[in-house]
Amino acid sequence: MDGRSALPVRFDCVVKRFGDVEVLRDFDLAIEPGEFLVLLGESGSGKTTALRILAGLESATSGRVSIGERDVTNVLPKNRDVAMVFQSYALYPHKTVAENVAYPLDVRGVPKGEQLERVRQVAKLVRIETLLERYPRQLSGGQRQRVALARAMVRRPAVFLMDEPLSNLDAKLRGHMRAELKHLQHQLGTTTLYVTHDQIEAMTLAHRVALLDKGVLQQFDTPARIYSDPANLFVASFVGSPPMNLLRGSLSGGGFEGAGIALNTSLTASVADAVLGVRPEDCRLGDGAEWNGRIYAVELMGDHTLVTLDLGGQTLTVKGLKDFAAGPGGSVSVAVDPARCFVFDAVSGQRIR
Repeated sequence: MDGRSALPVRFDCVVKRFGDVEVLRDFDLAIEPGEFLVLLGESGSGKTTALRILAGLESATSGRVSIGERDVTNVLPKNRDVAMVFQSYALYPHKTVAENVAYPLDVRGVPKGEQLERVRQVAKLVRIETLLERYPRQLSGGQRQRVALARAMVRRPAVFLMDEPLSNLDAKLRGHMRAELKHLQHQLGTTTLYVTHDQIEAMTLAHRVALLDKGVLQQFDTPARIYSDPANLFVASFVGSPPMNLLRGSLSGGGFEGAGIALNTSLTASVADAVLGVRPEDCRLGDGAEWNGRIYAVELMGDHTLVTLDLGGQTLTVKGLKDFAAGPGGSVSVAVDPARCFVFDAVSGQRIR
């Protein structure tokens, strides 16, 4: 590629309303040059709207969007120097792979000789150089997605925008393409915004993750920090597979108590309606444990077993050893490390620190 410097991207207090519905609220985000930023959230969270505002496919109700030093808030999409990869590959069925990839250059009047050279370059990068004379109908889903990527890359844009690009692929191919995408982005160094509802994609691909809910940015941090230091109850419950255990109770004088559980914490606040969060891998089955539960379900996952317990009407999932042998109905004790637990206000959802 041409090795030009990567550009930063900024959203400054961007608001987007469709009628009375506020889809994005006071959205502030600063993406570093060359960063792989994932916008993560459920359907309707505002992540695709943010991407479309950056692309110029939607206009912001208020606020400012910039790429590098340039304010692009009111700039036409074609003049923003971004390339978008969609969930649907949007390939022209009557054009060969080479013609599909070259299309953005063709409409810009790039000479045929240069087109051919640039198509060969990107085809080699995404490993479709043997497919250039085929038509889309002759390709697998993964191959079509590579062609769509090549078509975006051939323009050498300032920013790549990707909207759920892997969601049409089967699970095995998705895993393979995640690794390919991460490697490609590292090679190219192009600033990339990637939209997904899949937290595994977000955690494996991103330098940083922006997690949205109902148009509001909930946390913006590295995948490791979002996983190990969630800002609020929504983040804690959304990120993690299997999800974090969330147990209802009350917090008073540092002690958390709920149905079937009691735990001393280092917190000083008192909250009548609180939630204790602990990840399955931070629970330990067996000797020296302080909670007792009845086994509800046992799931062998290959390298480990997920054991779901009933603790006085609350369920707790524990990541156990692969050779865990007890079955449903049996009793077992479980211990948790207070230092690995989180407490949230059940009403506001805010983390109690």
